Amino acid sequence: MSSYNIGNVNGPAHYGDHGQTQINHANPDLPTMMDLAARLTDTLRAEYPELVRQGEIIQAQFQESAEDGLPPNRGRIRSALETIAIAASAGTGSLAFTQQLLTALGL
Repeated sequence: MSSYNIGNVNGPAHYGDHGQTQINHANPDLPTMMDLAARLTDTLRAEYPELVRQGEIIQAQFQESAEDGLPPNRGRIRSALETIAIAASAGTGSLAFTQQLLTALGL
């Protein structure tokens, strides 16, 4: 067994002595999320027109949240994002925006 101290190595595995997982996405900024959802929908129009409806569902959930002051329906948003993630190819803007929304919402 080695006693080598590898220190705090950054990375997705948080491998090291003091690595910590930070979960601070409980209340994402609604205007930012609405903008991100709009950009996702615009990108879907260009890359995957058959998935535009999924982007519109996400936008509608954020809009409804802005109007009634309640949190957005995370189940509907998750379902729409998963549909996009399954169909979108690696390296596309659609997948990048999808991953950003998933991370921001903690899904």
